[in-house]
Amino acid sequence: MKPLRIAFLSPFHPLKGGIAKFSDLLLAAFSRRSYDLLPIPFKALYPGFLQRFASFSSRSATAAGPENGIVLYNPFSWFRSVRLIRSMQPDILLMAYWTGFLAPLYFMVHRFTGAKCVLLVHNFSSHESWFFEPFMQKLIARFPVAFITLSRTVAGEVAAAVPKKPVLRLFHPVYEPSGDAFSRADARRELGIGSGVPVLLFFGYVRRYKGLDILLEAIPAILERDPSLMLIVAGEFFENPALYRAMTVRLGITANVIIHEGYVPGEKTGLYFAAADALVLPYRCATQSGVVQLACGYGLPVIATPAGALPDMVLHGRTGWIADECSPAGVARAAGEFLAGRANLGAMRREIEVFARSFSWDAFARDAGEFLENQSQCAE
Repeated sequence: MKPLRIAFLSPFHPLKGGIAKFSDLLLAAFSRRSYDLLPIPFKALYPGFLQRFASFSSRSATAAGPENGIVLYNPFSWFRSVRLIRSMQPDILLMAYWTGFLAPLYFMVHRFTGAKCVLLVHNFSSHESWFFEPFMQKLIARFPVAFITLSRTVAGEVAAAVPKKPVLRLFHPVYEPSGDAFSRADARRELGIGSGVPVLLFFGYVRRYKGLDILLEAIPAILERDPSLMLIVAGEFFENPALYRAMTVRLGITANVIIHEGYVPGEKTGLYFAAADALVLPYRCATQSGVVQLACGYGLPVIATPAGALPDMVLHGRTGWIADECSPAGVARAAGEFLAGRANLGAMRREIEVFARSFSWDAFARDAGEFLENQSQCAE
């Protein structure tokens, strides 16, 4: 029996961001199942003036994507993917989707190749909406034969938009630790943090919907429980970082907040996760979160708001804590539970290790691959 031929259109390394990393690992998991694979990469995603709409930056810290990759904002480059797909004649064209900006490209590729398309949906609605997104959602819903989602929230959105098409709800696999390994003591020494101090971590891109301001507003109440607590903020800012630094001054918490601006490459990720006692996701809205699964890979508990699918990804009291509301008071109460249970963090880390086994890349590739095989055999 011939192996399934899958063309996979998505960002890949060296573009940075969670979706590129996700696609790299999924491609590797598919290859372990001996599929015939054709990755179709992007060279760049957004021009500079649209960066605030991007789910992640177009370029890595050191390089752009492949020279023959697609430039999303240059339609002339789109025909490169058409030529590649026509030459391969895949059984399935898998397309990573997270923003309506992709809809015209994907529609054109389908129109000129006639390939049977399945959409791998990270987000169906953008976290920060824009006026013609509803039109783009209608466009993107027209031509795929099926959809794969990573959370209950997104699966519900897709099913409501395309009720007659198959929707496979999977999960976001766990990211295993990568890069340099740091002991807790070494990580804290490098960051200038004492060994017995409770440490919270906000990690990743700083955008309004991710609620760093909510977390900062919660810190004074948390410090009433333990004045020694430290917060590390590590990530690239899509808003003016001076606004957040001004907040720490206004709230009187500058001595308790460490802000490291800039994209954190994979080899440095372990520094921050080794130093922390818990990751905080004070999100206003969310679908799934790759950062939760990164924390899971490091065995780190998570404090999260009840936004979107986050409650599906954290077992309250076992792998972390879910706040009762998306507010500074809600986050402060959840952090209070963390402080009260610090003596049990070792047992919680063991629980996280067990939990993580259910979310492997090989299991995802197996289930997604079987779904793609079934769709390749169905008449459109």
